[in-house]
Amino acid sequence: MAGNKNSIFNEQKMLLFNNLRKEVQDDRILNTMMGVPRENFIDSDIRDKSYDDVALPIGYGQTISQPLMVAIMVSALMVGSSDNVLEIGTGSGYQTAVLSRLANNVDSIDRIPELLSEASVKLEELNCKNVNLMQAGADLGCKQRGPYDGIIVSAAAPKLPNLLLEQLKNGGRLLIPVGSQDSQELMRIIRNDEDYSIHVLTSCKFVPLIGKDAWSLQDLQSEN
Repeated sequence: MAGNKNSIFNEQKMLLFNNLRKEVQDDRILNTMMGVPRENFIDSDIRDKSYDDVALPIGYGQTISQPLMVAIMVSALMVGSSDNVLEIGTGSGYQTAVLSRLANNVDSIDRIPELLSEASVKLEELNCKNVNLMQAGADLGCKQRGPYDGIIVSAAAPKLPNLLLEQLKNGGRLLIPVGSQDSQELMRIIRNDEDYSIHVLTSCKFVPLIGKDAWSLQDLQSEN
């Protein structure tokens, strides 16, 4: 039975990645993603959807991102093997596992302790030893462990957060969705000395980024 299930996953995975290659021309990222079993990060009752190109619920009002969006974001982050990367929004840990195979070190932050605990187990099973999981604080990011070569944010901010821009090294990249709670644009910001270049990549929709310099819980409650 397990062999049949693995065979089905392999077929679904090949179909998914054949389709992703039409959208993202970055073999290094796609091959890395292929090496990370997405089904390990998805609840058993919806595991048959592991290789559908959709976001899926992981509990606590959060989702595991659509594979296409993971590929776009990680490719745009331009991660090098010596890079230190900050991920905001650990979630299931899937994207964390992908980043761990590309970067020197990955610091990953989430505000939901249950998700961090679950992700820790899954990442350990995949031998992701260069990952440091942390509980989110009041301020965005992790200034004390920066600056970073890359920061990737899996939640949407109402504006570009200065707190994160300040945590970039010279030449560092920030990938973040920016906009309203209903729709955003995925942006890549590159720090050049004291200046920044901004590139809009695609439209997207993410859960809200909560913290200083982003959404507050009061903001979200007042809009609902």
